[in-house]
Amino acid sequence: MAELVVALDLPSGREALALAARLPALKWVKLGSMLYVREGPALLRELTARGVRVFLDLKWHDIPSVVAAAVEAARELGAAMATVHCLGGSAMLSAAATAAAGELALVGVTVLTSHDAADFEQVVGRGVPDLSFEAERLARIALQAGLRGVVASGRELALLREALGPDPWIVVPAVRAPGDLPGDQARTVTPQDAVRGGATHLVVGRPITLAKDPGGVYQRFMETL
Repeated sequence: MAELVVALDLPSGREALALAARLPALKWVKLGSMLYVREGPALLRELTARGVRVFLDLKWHDIPSVVAAAVEAARELGAAMATVHCLGGSAMLSAAATAAAGELALVGVTVLTSHDAADFEQVVGRGVPDLSFEAERLARIALQAGLRGVVASGRELALLREALGPDPWIVVPAVRAPGDLPGDQARTVTPQDAVRGGATHLVVGRPITLAKDPGGVYQRFMETL
């Protein structure tokens, strides 16, 4: 069964912990840049102490030695999963995988869900006829370097699962139930389609964190899974 990961993109650790306490049988949360910069390792440790697995989503993209040191620190803190950016290249990804030492699940970010083809063309400086093939190309680099899986839009799921086989994790952000606002996400997917496509982890943030009844919305997502 796919896992539901709640993105705690909230202004403070106090609010994040209060929300986590309202979600029944919570297994996974995501800590992104905003909350981690504000609260630091203490929040990660507190969530872990409560029995919640932490997905540390900092998308490291730097020289290999710096990324390897960050991965080692995350592993020692007790993070269960973390992101590196596939555009960092094979040497960086391999160094990160070595530092994870099989204890921290590293997933490589392929193409951000906020990008459309025109955005990505500007980033890489060439024509991009199909983002799916770009995601597959980057995913193969990540897996060859020893990562546990990748992060990709639900739009690329079918191609990636077919190309990569059944074992790698595919983490899908920008999951929205029918009727949810997309926000700044260019490529969203419903939870039903993500599960059918072979996602292993579905990341849901604002539809839960901004809801009047976050526990009820969380439960409906869980029932979908």
